[in-house]
Amino acid sequence: MKLLAGPCVIESEENILKIAAELKKYHEDDSIDFYFKASFDKANRTSLESFRGLGIDEGLRILQKVKDEFGYKIVTDVHETYQVEKVAQVVDMLQIPAFLCRQTDLLVACAQTDKEINIKKGQFLSADAMKYPLLKVLQTRGCDEATYENSQKHGVYLCERGNSFGYGNLVVDMRNLVIMRNYAPVIFDATHSVQMPTAQDGKTGGDSSMVPYLASAAAAIGVDGFFFETHFDPSVALSDGPNMVKLDQLNDLIEKIKKIQAI
Repeated sequence: MKLLAGPCVIESEENILKIAAELKKYHEDDSIDFYFKASFDKANRTSLESFRGLGIDEGLRILQKVKDEFGYKIVTDVHETYQVEKVAQVVDMLQIPAFLCRQTDLLVACAQTDKEINIKKGQFLSADAMKYPLLKVLQTRGCDEATYENSQKHGVYLCERGNSFGYGNLVVDMRNLVIMRNYAPVIFDATHSVQMPTAQDGKTGGDSSMVPYLASAAAAIGVDGFFFETHFDPSVALSDGPNMVKLDQLNDLIEKIKKIQAI
């Protein structure tokens, strides 16, 4: 199983290295294909006052340090085409944020690299509609049919993280996992799926208590990997704290998921 885990955003070098050290057990687990995840920029924060990150140059320097020090594979978001070439020099997987999943130029730019690509399903799209962003990547890589096998061969993944119905909440339709898996291996983003995007006071809210239930359901249905944002203390995290899994609780959850998958 693939596991994408790490803090939402790079808050500081010290914070990143401390969290990375705590995730070493997953890198050493032969049953897990581990990727360390952190964003150098959160380009879609609710307000101008929200912390966005340390920027592309400093962020990539820190991610390279994680890679050198721990040997981890790295995944991070790209938001604009000019970022892709520079980011691809450091990371192993490029991630397309949900709000940008239909951006043709961004998808093509990522496809022109030799990196794996994780396309997050937009909150506004059906599972079937994700066939078309996927095809933009596959066709750029010389493949005209969106099938699980073709996507796996070309290192392209679809990522589920809920649908928004305009009520300041996200709802995960578990049918989406089955539908999208016809087209590509599927990563379930358990932490972003419990976001409440239009919380009060200009900040995104969430309910992390629901993460274990959704992750367990996804494991029972069958997916190819999981995405978890984690932090020593989500209550002080500078982005997405309300939907994060606390580091000291992550291991029990992952062990539970592995048991469900084994069944």
